[in-house]
Amino acid sequence: MRLWTGRILSGFAALFLLVDGVMKLFKPAMVVESTVQLGYPESSIVGIGVTLLICVVLYVIPRTSIFGAILLTGYLGGAVATHVRVGAVWFNVLFPVMMGALAWGGLWLQHDRLRQLLPLDNSNGKTR
Repeated sequence: MRLWTGRILSGFAALFLLVDGVMKLFKPAMVVESTVQLGYPESSIVGIGVTLLICVVLYVIPRTSIFGAILLTGYLGGAVATHVRVGAVWFNVLFPVMMGALAWGGLWLQHDRLRQLLPLDNSNGKTR
């Protein structure tokens, strides 16, 4: 049950970020408008999209999923910083944080080694 819950959570995060990356490649008007409003030139949109897609691909490959999650954390941190810089509403600031938590939460549920590194409880009897 834990494995499938983790896969579903990871899948939601990956799907959302994949759609976001692809939209940056096709540059519909709303993507161009919002990117320029955030202070980035239109010429940077495709590069940002390619970067995001590379991170997502690394995230969905089981062997590189942790590395992909680390890269996505950096990407999403940049999104948070950008929204804070422009004074965006709190939802826009917190949404990338929620995506990161979804991505890491999905991996945490799927990987025993990650749960050993990041225990959320103290049920194993060890103290820190």
